Formats: sequence, C-alpha cells, structure tokens
Amino acid sequence: DKLKFISRPGFKAVTLPILFKAADGVKGLEAGLNHLFADADRAIKDNANIIIISDRGHNERMAPIPSLLATAAVHHHLVRIGTRTKCGLVIESGEPREVHHFALLIGYGASAINPYLAYEAIEHLIEQGTVKLPLDKAVYNFKKAVGKGLLKVMSKMGVSTIASYTGAQIFEATGLSKEFVDTYFEGTTSRLE
Repeated sequence: DKLKFISRPGFKAVTLPILFKAADGVKGLEAGLNHLFADADRAIKDNANIIIISDRGHNERMAPIPSLLATAAVHHHLVRIGTRTKCGLVIESGEPREVHHFALLIGYGASAINPYLAYEAIEHLIEQGTVKLPLDKAVYNFKKAVGKGLLKVMSKMGVSTIASYTGAQIFEATGLSKEFVDTYFEGTTSRLE
C-alpha cells in the first residue's frame, strides 16, 4: 500500500491488472498480455515510475495471467521498446510462496514482490492456532526465510548483488515451445500466432 499510494515528489505508481477473460482461453491470455503491454506503455508515458502488476480481483470470469509469465513478458516488452529503465516493476500476486518462486520473479525482472496470499495464509494459520506467534513476528520470519533463501540461490550462481540478479534470466526453460520462450522470456520481437 505504501508503494501503491506513494505521494512523494518524483514518484508515481500505477497498478495494472494481470487478468484475462477465462472463457477466451489461450487467445484471451495473449490478448491480456497485449493489453498489459499497452497499459504499461501508457503508464510510462504518464510518468509512472513504479508499475505494480497485480492478480487481485480474479474470479470465475477473469483468470490471472501467471505471475512469472506477466513479469517476464512486461520486462522484455519494456526492454524491447527502450523504456525498462524508466520504472520499477513490482509484482503483487497470490502465487509466490517458496524461495524458488521469488528467485524466478526477480530473475525475470521484478524489483519487489508482494506475496499477499502467503501473508493471508500466515494470518489464517495464526487464527486457527496452528502457528503460535504474533502476526508481525510470523510475517517477519517468512520474509527472513525467503531473504536467506534468495541469498543462498544467488551465492550458488555466483551473483553478489540483487541488482545483478534482477532481470538476469539465468534460468533454463524446459518443456515450453521455443517460440513461446523467445516471445515472452527472452525479449525477441516475435509473437505467438
């Protein structure tokens, strides 16, 4: 919320939905990504320098674009058109909950991540009595564990700073078509047909 509603000179945030019409299937997903690209371009033209992409608001009609796909696709779209350095890319998603999820999102361009569903799950576990800690301590422990896990991942790869890791895409995609990977994860200009 501090980023969403930032009111400091020189900062402007915008939240873009990463949703698509579920009934439209793959075509809807591609249309959703193209709409996201247009929204990001418009936000940067309107001087937004913090772009928050969010899967909040999904329902039976509007499905969330997978957060890793949305992150990589927006990152590479902005790189292609030369505006990526004009903004930070913040991910607000219910998906990330494990260190690997955070590592991939950062590795494909996320500057920050709000794993809102993980926080809500922690709160639910406390309410059930499964976790016997104050909420702020339990959330702190989760953040600390993710942070330590990210440091371990980065150190194994020989990366020394988060800035060197952000957007470095030092992962290998397996099981996906070359055209799909080239389009959304490697920054080429082709599109899926």
